[in-house]
Amino acid sequence: MENKVDWKKYLIVFFITAGLFLIAGYLSNYFSDKKIAQLENIQDDIAIDILSSEAQFALLQDLSCKTLSGSVFSGELRELGTKIEWGEKNLGLTSDVSYLKKYYSLLQIKDYLLMKKISERCGVQSAFILYFYTTAENCSECEKQSLVLSALRDKYPELRVYSFDFSTELSAVEAMLDIYKIEDTKLPALIIDEELLTGFHPIEELDSIVQKSFKLQEKPIETKTE
Repeated sequence: MENKVDWKKYLIVFFITAGLFLIAGYLSNYFSDKKIAQLENIQDDIAIDILSSEAQFALLQDLSCKTLSGSVFSGELRELGTKIEWGEKNLGLTSDVSYLKKYYSLLQIKDYLLMKKISERCGVQSAFILYFYTTAENCSECEKQSLVLSALRDKYPELRVYSFDFSTELSAVEAMLDIYKIEDTKLPALIIDEELLTGFHPIEELDSIVQKSFKLQEKPIETKTE
């Protein structure tokens, strides 16, 4: 009789454990799918904004540049990049995340080319940095360089930083790697004013380059008085 009661206890524990496992798996998949859906919605919004800006730029052939409103999708690009980074860390390089990374890279290239046209056509004060990186396992300095670039982007509103994963299997990205002669053994790599910089560069050095090359307006900062 005791053996029968013990067997029932084992069955109860088994079903409870299995149930908790299934619930946890379901919730994990649910929130992952929800996050992916959010990324897809953002990329669709950016695509529409880019088409809108291209149409706006075409109109500038006959209209005044005063009608142009800077960059309307830089914030969305940055948000999408942050969410993709979250997806890589929490979901891994799934097919969905990999696809979104490729799409994000294309949107960045599109934004870069469009904003360069706008800058030349309308005299909009802008600066551009192309940043190439790879995984932390293969590039110990890439994460540090990313933090430096984020700080510079916060300091200079006109500075536009575009980040590309070296391992992205996309012909457009591979074309840039070929054009600028970027090697996987010399990452991180930066393209500033058509000049290639390899390896880690501290914020003081890059800040000086940005100021000299692009003469950007710096955000007002508090100066310490002695």
